[in-house]
Amino acid sequence: MNTRQKILIPIFLASACALGVLLGAKLDFSSSDALFSSNPKKQKLNRLIDYIDYEYVDDVNTDSIVDLTVNRILENLDPHSVYIPKEEYAGVIENMQGDFVGIGVSFYNVNDTVVVIQALEGGPSEKIGIRGGDRILYANGTPLFNKNISNDSLTKHLKGEENSQVTLKIKRKGIKDLLTFKVKRGRVPLKSVDAAYMLSPELGYIKINRFSETTYKEFKDALRNLKKKGANKIALDLRDNPGGYLSEAIKIVDEFLEDEKLILYTKNKNGAIEETFSRQKGLLENGDLYVLINESSASASEVVAGALQDNDRGTIVGRRSYGKGLVQREMELGDGSAVRLTIARYYTPTGRSIQKPYNNGNESYFKDYMRRYKNGELNSADSINVDDSLRYETPKGKVVYGGGGIIPDIFIPLDSDNEKNNIKLLLQGGYMSRFIFNVLEKNRSFYNNVQRKNFEGEVIISDKMVQDFIDFVNNANIRLDVQNQKSLVKQYLKAVIAQQLYGTNAFEKLINKNDPGIKKVLELSQKNQ
Repeated sequence: MNTRQKILIPIFLASACALGVLLGAKLDFSSSDALFSSNPKKQKLNRLIDYIDYEYVDDVNTDSIVDLTVNRILENLDPHSVYIPKEEYAGVIENMQGDFVGIGVSFYNVNDTVVVIQALEGGPSEKIGIRGGDRILYANGTPLFNKNISNDSLTKHLKGEENSQVTLKIKRKGIKDLLTFKVKRGRVPLKSVDAAYMLSPELGYIKINRFSETTYKEFKDALRNLKKKGANKIALDLRDNPGGYLSEAIKIVDEFLEDEKLILYTKNKNGAIEETFSRQKGLLENGDLYVLINESSASASEVVAGALQDNDRGTIVGRRSYGKGLVQREMELGDGSAVRLTIARYYTPTGRSIQKPYNNGNESYFKDYMRRYKNGELNSADSINVDDSLRYETPKGKVVYGGGGIIPDIFIPLDSDNEKNNIKLLLQGGYMSRFIFNVLEKNRSFYNNVQRKNFEGEVIISDKMVQDFIDFVNNANIRLDVQNQKSLVKQYLKAVIAQQLYGTNAFEKLINKNDPGIKKVLELSQKNQ
């Protein structure tokens, strides 16, 4: 993996933070033509499209022209006002809903056969006993093997109307005859809480990957369960969380604040201000609180961190967040597409705008990670540039700054070890997942019978498996130099095995061992006992 790859991939990850803060409402202007019919600008665009449709010398797909026009218009507004084509919109909605209708499996297409990676937790397949390694050969009598079928086409055979039934014929290793499962399609959770477990007898840990429609409910269930296990302190991990629904973030903040505390306010183009206060008795209004953030924590994540920091509630740990303080609303355009349009700016309780500047254009805006990388702020808190004119104070006198992102109270430098970063990139790129899938396939009878409580003792990552993994990525034309990091490779490989067998909670527990941010939180927690 060359230096360019090492640097560019984190940039692409940071750019994904364009998801933004969403108000959650969707507006449909498809039936509101009368509202705009007298607009000469609209008439001008309509006439141009008609001329191209009927008079231009060649046939032209005017739909693509309209899409291009919409994109160019939005590009000149701000980096987070975006057009969502109709072919993508359903997937966007599904991701933010927090669930989808289907049978609830993740799968690979191996040698033209659908092989289950994992039956998703809480989904129909898990409930009736489908498991990793099962080969789905037929769906309602339609063969799914020995065909050049795309993943999208396969998904259509497995998805369907809620409560509709699909009969699957499955081949399972070690069993001669095909197994028959009648699966009633249902709601399959797309969980936004990746993990919730105890870091110490008093300190609970919750990791949120985005803010969808179900995030608050997932979070509250997790927090209640941790309190039952003895947690009176919480580490909330929002690292790499790109944001989502503002309402979900607000409800989570409310669980940590006393009543009538300002959480945030928004201001629109007319200067109208809308304030949001904590309203209910929270589950953890007292007790230590630690919020982990990094350069890819954006929008709704920054709402949470900023509200807690400005109310002198908890300790923010990590690196300066992304700097996304614009509020969007999705507006349907009547043909299945939509626009996500910026309608306001949000401000933290002290009055900080967290939005970083974008007056130099979108390209410069999305390359901000490179600027931070070069100026050293990812490795040293002293390199973070602050503007004294944007200096604010919290009620207890803590100095905080606006101008782009939330600056943490406790700084954790980016790991500069290239070997470690290479390993993480291979995880993010899916190489580890595919390799481990192959490992499990070779010995399903063993792995499927390992009890979760015995996993760490029974599953051993050998030096040979590490070398097999190196050979695997070398065959993909990636040169992996990990001579000094074999123990870390073993840790990651073991975590991915746990993920495919038991889910994300088991994965996070293993991957977080020796994590610098979590080690710092544990250290702070022990000091405050």
